[in-house]
Amino acid sequence: MKIEEMTGLEILQAMTRGEFPHPSMANTIPMQIIKAEEGTVVFSAIADDRHLNPMGGVHGGFASSVLDTVTGCAIHTLLGCGVGYGTIDLSIKMIRPVPRNEELIAHARVLNLSRSLGISEGTFKSKAGKLLATATTTCMIKKLI
Repeated sequence: MKIEEMTGLEILQAMTRGEFPHPSMANTIPMQIIKAEEGTVVFSAIADDRHLNPMGGVHGGFASSVLDTVTGCAIHTLLGCGVGYGTIDLSIKMIRPVPRNEELIAHARVLNLSRSLGISEGTFKSKAGKLLATATTTCMIKKLI
């Protein structure tokens, strides 16, 4: 099946099964989709020495990028064939420093979806369940084909 003939959920589930490659952004921010269901996704991510700020901590952009990805993908799970999305607002709250070289879990769920806007929220946690950051996003919904 061609990607343009698939729903957002079908595309993300195909990525989970390894039938489609992960987007190239996953080479810069090491993350991969673990689970995709209607209105929710779970990703894993690992920050490493490539993601440090000048003080030696993991740059806040790492958590922001992961949360932007999961909140957008949660919305994507509810979109039909040939329908895409783009982030128009992303609000992040950093709670704890992001650890290096440790598997982290990001989860997002859709709060509301209309014909033109999707709103979702996400969390970024350590494997032990410590909350590192939260986000809410608004995405514009657009017909691609």
